[in-house]
Amino acid sequence: MADLFADDPAPQAEAAPPDTAPLADRLRPQRLEDVVGQEHLTGPEGAIGRMVAGGKLASMVLWGPPGTGKTTIARLLASAVGMRFVAISAVFSGVADLKKVFAEAREHARIGRQTLLFVDEIHRFNRAQQDGFLPYVEDGTVVLVGATTENPSFELNAALLSRAQVMILNRLGATALGKLLDRAEAIMERPLPLTPEARDALVATADGDGRFLLNQAETLFSVELDGSLDPSSLSALLHRRVAVYDKDREGHYNLISALHKAIRGSDPQAALYYLARMLVAGEEPLYLLRRLTRAAVEDIGLADPQALVQCIAAKDTYDFLGSPEGELAIVQACLYLATAPKSNAAYMAQKAAWRSAKDTGSLMPPKNILNAPTKLMKQVGYGKGYRYDHTAPEGFSGDNYWPEEMQPQTYYKPTDRGLEKRIAERMAWWDEQRGRGES
Repeated sequence: MADLFADDPAPQAEAAPPDTAPLADRLRPQRLEDVVGQEHLTGPEGAIGRMVAGGKLASMVLWGPPGTGKTTIARLLASAVGMRFVAISAVFSGVADLKKVFAEAREHARIGRQTLLFVDEIHRFNRAQQDGFLPYVEDGTVVLVGATTENPSFELNAALLSRAQVMILNRLGATALGKLLDRAEAIMERPLPLTPEARDALVATADGDGRFLLNQAETLFSVELDGSLDPSSLSALLHRRVAVYDKDREGHYNLISALHKAIRGSDPQAALYYLARMLVAGEEPLYLLRRLTRAAVEDIGLADPQALVQCIAAKDTYDFLGSPEGELAIVQACLYLATAPKSNAAYMAQKAAWRSAKDTGSLMPPKNILNAPTKLMKQVGYGKGYRYDHTAPEGFSGDNYWPEEMQPQTYYKPTDRGLEKRIAERMAWWDEQRGRGES
């Protein structure tokens, strides 16, 4: 099991890795203050910085994208406060491995040496395994530091989260990534063979992942080049980092939320950007079409009924043409929705009507609008006094259609935008006619 555990008996500064080690390992920070891009946590005013200054750590979950320093921070925390460091991966470890770790931590605790247990990809443990940490965290056998790329709210037990602070690591920005490249050039004692524009392009290809950036830089240092690469030459030599996107996890829901809200906010440019992000990352086009259709009925409705028609037509077009040609129909639907007048009046009316239906139970409609297919039903008044609207003046009878025990309600309140402005005028005229009929 030696491969599963990294037990550092001496939490002091680690020996420098050999020159043959990967560049990312050789540049791994030796002090918390050397970690780039996470100063909001590791700085003097940050939560982690304050813990270290006080010499006492609380259990925590480090949540952030890949390549942002989660493992490095955990190791440096142990060194900073003189704790024994043990690292395991939830991918390779099971219950037996955890029992061994906890037993060893108890033995060390008896001689006054506390253990920092770092669990990489802690979200990979199931709920029962996560519960297994609780007694050892509560009695101080270990200080747990978990690392995850997934939203802890969804992936970790509430009981475990209540005993650990969630620390959110930022995606590394251009400034932080630039510092990493500066350090790489310093340790290699030569500049990267890049024009300034290509250097910016290299940073952009990393998509916030410091480890990926350093691996790319190591490749550039290893090749023989006649001169500096421009952006197009760099693109031909190196591959871009694949965007982080799991179709059933938070990245998926974040982007679809952003797409829907950009449509609702009438920003066609942003809506198209998020649509492209999802399609390029491999999202199912039919899923996006379903969400666009929902936006059509929820956020546009009768302000522009053609929005729904556009979405259904886009779905039929995609079915007919397939990818990639059919994706243009999805784009057209997205842009139509984003530029259409907006109204959630139908959506709000649905919710209000549903509430009313639940509250009023089984009230009988008024007898005058009930069919009377039998003699008995006619005798008891079904259909009596019904006025046929098409024969009434202007095609409107002004009759009452509500149960006798219920006052007329107003669920649908059209806006003054798009077609709903005309609908509102028509409804106002009908209400006026009903008022005259009652007077």
